[in-house]
Amino acid sequence: MRIKALSAALLFGIAACGGDQPADQPPATQDPVEQAPAEAADVDWFQVDEDAQTVTIELIAGSTSANNHWNYNGLHGGAGEITVPEGFTVTINFSNQDPGMAHSVGIGEAQATYPASYTSPTPVFEGGMSSNPTSMTDSTMPGESETITFVAETAGEYALICYVTGHAANGMILPFIVSDDGSHGVRM
Repeated sequence: MRIKALSAALLFGIAACGGDQPADQPPATQDPVEQAPAEAADVDWFQVDEDAQTVTIELIAGSTSANNHWNYNGLHGGAGEITVPEGFTVTINFSNQDPGMAHSVGIGEAQATYPASYTSPTPVFEGGMSSNPTSMTDSTMPGESETITFVAETAGEYALICYVTGHAANGMILPFIVSDDGSHGVRM
């Protein structure tokens, strides 16, 4: 019985992988699936004062149960995007609503994949990181909050990253863009 089930599974797997195609033909190609561009969102947690050249972000870790509460304002895994203008002063009022886990936030380089742990992260902008960002016991604990302020000095693609062990690798990141054309906003 086990051999029949294994044989059937193996044949199904080979067929699913294209094992029934003639050897002289390349595998069929599929058109890449295009992702729709993220929609611009009018959210109450992102405020810009163009005259004062400031951005204020109310950032909540664990605001929903999405991704085991490992999210920023419900966003995780690279979904969403925050854009601020180059040269603006950014204030992030960071709070942790995760019921049982510490979190942190820092502005780091955008990466294709994020490591499981960080030893000594350095923010890309001076002042752009919460205190004790890698600690599971001394970073921003449930119910706590912290404010960080920095100048978004250089245009580029960055990310808001939770540096607590395992969090970034499991999707607790949010793309953070510094625009050189003055554009700003949130895409969801």
